[in-house]
Amino acid sequence: MADHVVLRFSEVSFDYGETRPILDEASFSVRDGNRIALMGQNGAGKSTLFKLILGELKPKSGGIFKTPQDAMVGIAKQVIPAEQMDMTVRDWFAGTFETVPYNLDKRIAEVLDAVNLVTDTAKPLRAHSGGQQARLLLAYALIQDPDILLLDEPTNNLDQAGIEHLTGFLMMYEKTVIVISHDAEFLNAFTDGVIYLDARTHKIEQYVGNYLNVVEEISQRIERERQQNARAEAEIRKKREQAEVFAHKGGKLRSVAKRMREAAEEAEESMVEVRQEDRTIRDFTVPVQEFDFDFNGKILSITKVGIIKAGEPVVKEVDLQLGRGTHLLLEGPNGIGKSTLLEKIYQRTAEGVEFGKDIVVGYYRQDFSTLDFEKTGYDFLYGIMAQKSERDLRSIAAGFLLDGKALATKIANLSEGQKGLLAFASLVLMRPGLLILDEPTNHINFRHLPVIAKALDEYKGAMIMVSHIPEFVSQIRLDARVDLGAL
Repeated sequence: MADHVVLRFSEVSFDYGETRPILDEASFSVRDGNRIALMGQNGAGKSTLFKLILGELKPKSGGIFKTPQDAMVGIAKQVIPAEQMDMTVRDWFAGTFETVPYNLDKRIAEVLDAVNLVTDTAKPLRAHSGGQQARLLLAYALIQDPDILLLDEPTNNLDQAGIEHLTGFLMMYEKTVIVISHDAEFLNAFTDGVIYLDARTHKIEQYVGNYLNVVEEISQRIERERQQNARAEAEIRKKREQAEVFAHKGGKLRSVAKRMREAAEEAEESMVEVRQEDRTIRDFTVPVQEFDFDFNGKILSITKVGIIKAGEPVVKEVDLQLGRGTHLLLEGPNGIGKSTLLEKIYQRTAEGVEFGKDIVVGYYRQDFSTLDFEKTGYDFLYGIMAQKSERDLRSIAAGFLLDGKALATKIANLSEGQKGLLAFASLVLMRPGLLILDEPTNHINFRHLPVIAKALDEYKGAMIMVSHIPEFVSQIRLDARVDLGAL
């Protein structure tokens, strides 16, 4: 492995106008072969940093240097753009090249093998499941043979086998990797350093070591700084109290009082600025809809499910009755049709599915397409509120770390993490009788997951959930589990 700096940021500043600063004279360097985790709160600007590395955005000041200057940067983005979804797999890969290589099919086969995906390259992208699309996004980056590989939430939608394959691939990968992910265990398995983007100071801190060790190091440093400041504050109070006493006695003691005040000011200057840890969302409850007095207890019944087996659609008979408080987990490998089934249930077009009377459905979709991207966060939330109240809207949004600035922003311009939190805020405000959750951990900071799991565990309506994160699922009460792959 060559031991040279392949990427360097030198005092880089960038903002989206005065109200949205992202970087303030930020500096860091990445050596050839490093595997770096990029950390920061939702909305801190991690995806913006990737765009600066790619050259899609230009810094306001400072310099971004690659060695060599023409070093190739490839990125596996979080989602396939909607306007590309009707392209075939082959045409999509061909679009990565200015001149389509003669051996394109061979190269496609090699990268699909690397990401453990078998598919027909004549199929359109939209015909692939969320997990298959996640593999395609990684293959899309790899086919460019990049010197620097950028991965933006690569485990989203991957089942456990997919995550394990990706982890093994990255452990053996010899080139430079910078990855954004909220999956702590995944990051810890292969990273050797961390770049932290502080959302408050807009500075960058750089650490050496695996992910969990760095998180612990940051936590310990913050605690040391807090203790140092506590001691300084006690000393400041003591000196100011003494200064007051001496000042009132007059005479020569006034000069002593002056020195005491100066000493207190010096102690104030010595206090360090403690970096605030990533904030965690507040505990919340998803209220259940109020049912009419003649409600018979039935929210949903499912007698048939449509799935994909060996590439062909199959209908299987089941017997599932969901009443108030019934929590159902749907399991199965990527590509079996879990997301398609959830969408059909939500649209009320699924064969063999019957709803109770006037059931309000809250749907967390993994691509956030239930959100209206052209509206501001505020307008969207107000529009779906069961009981209109600006005060309640802003209070609940604040609990999900969505401040006035975020609510005034078009949803299309929010980070993926902020969209996820907005989606949860919408579920709280609409008071559903049935929750449909398709990978509700996608794009969500791992610090928030225990809070979300607690809210779902306590939800008193009916719930159908798909999730590939066992630790998250283990925190939620389940009344039934159906493995679609075993039907």
